[in-house]
Amino acid sequence: MIQLTHNAIDPTEVLACVGSHQAGATTLFLGTTREFTQGRQTVSLDYECYGEMAEKQMSALEQEARTRWPLVEVAIVHRLGQVGLGEASVAIAVSSAHRKPAFEAGQWLIDTLKEVVPIWKREHWADGSTEWVHPVASPEP
Repeated sequence: MIQLTHNAIDPTEVLACVGSHQAGATTLFLGTTREFTQGRQTVSLDYECYGEMAEKQMSALEQEARTRWPLVEVAIVHRLGQVGLGEASVAIAVSSAHRKPAFEAGQWLIDTLKEVVPIWKREHWADGSTEWVHPVASPEP
């Protein structure tokens, strides 16, 4: 399932989309709005995209993940519009027969989605300013 939505993401619905008796592992990643980014207080985020192109690219990512790993089902949902603190902006669920492919595919999907899918994020800061933010790789722990 590939979906862009202006509605809140329901993790239970996303998980249901990847459920299968053939799967022994299901992973779910939720990207949520955090309150502080590099010491600046965030009030909310706005997401915009070129819908047709974003859905096409998300579908291509799903297909590539299926060629890289033996997956049963994949669901990618990205929210558009304003997203408040603690709310999910993206959900990626993956099911497979075993846990390693599910974990690896899920991580690859979110990392690659942030790099290549034309979805843009604007941070609304507590001081009243806003800023379009370019996605960067997640820092290593």
